[in-house]
Amino acid sequence: MSANEPTRAYDAVIVGGGHNGLVAAAYLARAGRSVLVLERLDHTGGAAVSTRPFAGVDARLSRYSYLVSLLPRKIVRDLGLDFRVRPRTISSYTPAERAGRPMGLLVGGGEQRTREAFARLTGGDREYTAWRRFYGMTGRVARRVFPTLTEPLPGREELRRRIDDEAAWRALFEQPVGVVIEETFVDDLVRGIVLTDALIGTFADAHEPTLVQNRCFLYHVIGGGTGAWDVPVGGMGALTDALAAAARSAGARIATGHEAVRIDTDGHTAEITYRTADGEGTAAARYVLVGASPDQLAALTGDPAPEPAEGAQLKVNMLLTRLPRLRDPGTDPREAFAGTFHIAEGYRQLATAHAEAAAGRLPAAPPSEIYCHSLTDPTILGPRLAGRGCHTLTLFGLHTPARLFDRDNDAAREELLAATLAQLDAHLAEPIADCLATDADGRPCVEAKTPLDLERDLRLPGGHIFHRALSWPYAEEGTGRWGVETRHANVLLCGAGAVRGGGVSGVPGHNAAMAVLERDRPAPFSRPNAPSPAR
Repeated sequence: MSANEPTRAYDAVIVGGGHNGLVAAAYLARAGRSVLVLERLDHTGGAAVSTRPFAGVDARLSRYSYLVSLLPRKIVRDLGLDFRVRPRTISSYTPAERAGRPMGLLVGGGEQRTREAFARLTGGDREYTAWRRFYGMTGRVARRVFPTLTEPLPGREELRRRIDDEAAWRALFEQPVGVVIEETFVDDLVRGIVLTDALIGTFADAHEPTLVQNRCFLYHVIGGGTGAWDVPVGGMGALTDALAAAARSAGARIATGHEAVRIDTDGHTAEITYRTADGEGTAAARYVLVGASPDQLAALTGDPAPEPAEGAQLKVNMLLTRLPRLRDPGTDPREAFAGTFHIAEGYRQLATAHAEAAAGRLPAAPPSEIYCHSLTDPTILGPRLAGRGCHTLTLFGLHTPARLFDRDNDAAREELLAATLAQLDAHLAEPIADCLATDADGRPCVEAKTPLDLERDLRLPGGHIFHRALSWPYAEEGTGRWGVETRHANVLLCGAGAVRGGGVSGVPGHNAAMAVLERDRPAPFSRPNAPSPAR
């Protein structure tokens, strides 16, 4: 698509070719609407891509996002996606030291095995019984809440009635999640494992009064109606490639290398100005769906900027020649790394790290969690790497807000990476550095991304992986019917910053498309006689 071609009119122009924008494009095109997707980069996928980050190494890593939970099977079925996920047989492993002896808590591999692991760590059945009761409660909430994500927003009281469990409602929706964790569990390590789901990409204490941690926790335990986090076969890019194929096959036009720079609208029709390497062009539309952040939306429409967002995570990708041996002699590394490997995530450790970061210091013992994609899905490795026993590791660090990197991003990144890997090494029988593969230039295969790196690379405001603080999954003042509405009647937000956004879910894309189709009337614009979709 050339910047010099005449303005064309579409039923919908979608700004951003990330997974949510592609979901919206596929739904609308399948419904017979003319659709144009404008993507700034030279490829689709946004933050949900697979890349080969290490020179000359045939390993396709999910570079920014890595597991799938919130993506409804409904979207996969509706769009006929060629996309699969695989369950993880191990939920988590958390190394520990008790009475001077290295050990760990392995959750998974069967009920009896998990019960025995709790007993070895804690000396009895109390914590395991509490664990079963607690996650029984969250499972009931998940089964009632998850189906509502692709429906018009329920009211607060309507959702409360659907959950039909006052104790669960109070624990998750009304009081800080730290209260129920402390009431339910005694062991510090078990408490920390539970709390981590409230802190992914969210800088908060367990008792933060705004309950932002509760919202994060809720989205992490309701996925799929079970709370399970699965591995995308072929990497995260397999999902966005399938979505792009679905959108194109339905007739959507996808123009990469096209950056939207302005949206002018009177509430009925809109004109979108875009920039390419050749200059500027325009497209007209009845609806504009914006998959970018609320911050970018405000810049495009000239509206006041929203409250600044701040990300709080370290993302590290590694390629290993072998999995490292553990200090815990009773656990196979192939099991420990197959689930979520928790590091420095005891309850008190998390509180200390938060306090240090809130005071402007990098945490001395940075909390993080790791998993090994290639143990569940070896297809992301080339045959030679797989045959040699190589594996990927993905690490996600907590409590590292963007403000800590403002003075010197490069220096802070290196310091934090070294401290994070030192925390991992404390539980290994050999340094992780000894297991790192090297790229074609002889450099270790490890890369780290701070919030400022994500802001630069992906335009995530403040490096916030959810674009802004997650919202409750019910209607509040100004949220609209689907949670995607803006102050402009024909401009909808279909990215992670929408209500019920965040995570690789496709939910905002689905809901923005449903909002358009619900209020749509016979289009005054005829379908453009478009050439082959731009690639």
